[in-house]
Amino acid sequence: MNAIRNICVYCGSSPGADPRFGEAADALGAAMARSGYGLVFGGGEDGLMGRVAHSVLANGGRVTGIIPKFLIRREHPMLEAQELIVVDDMHTRKLMMFERADAFIALPGGIGTLEELVEQLTWVQLQRHAKPVLIADIGGFWRPLLSLIAHMHNLGFIREGFDLHYLVAEKIADVLPMLEAAAERISSPATLA
Repeated sequence: MNAIRNICVYCGSSPGADPRFGEAADALGAAMARSGYGLVFGGGEDGLMGRVAHSVLANGGRVTGIIPKFLIRREHPMLEAQELIVVDDMHTRKLMMFERADAFIALPGGIGTLEELVEQLTWVQLQRHAKPVLIADIGGFWRPLLSLIAHMHNLGFIREGFDLHYLVAEKIADVLPMLEAAAERISSPATLA
């Protein structure tokens, strides 16, 4: 039995400058829907966020959007989502996204995407959960971050016993198989305490 039911996707509320980013968002959404995975995301209709969600919906999948009140005008909530939750603040949004997801994927994005990804990497590092976290390195977007993580490790800031556990896929076709294999290796999912 697959431990993954819903996947949280972190990505930009902008489309980015490379058309491969949007193509990847479309392909990921379609693959998730075809595989029966629900999408949990930031609730906005713009940028890569909107493309992933629209693709999930267009392929018969389920979408849960979680958006804070103050971002409604800026990120235009996706009203077509089966479930759209409006919360008071970013902390509540991120906690609800965590609670509703069984795995996490980071597509290209800005500072918000980076912050959400790094938070999940930190929680895994501190053993607050064991849900799979995957970095979708589309067009080499995340290579500078991956180099920085290696640099931190080499200089002793990521010590033995506090290793980061994450997956990296360069192609969308590899994303779901990698998450599924990782979920199978997790014997019992931990919860955030």
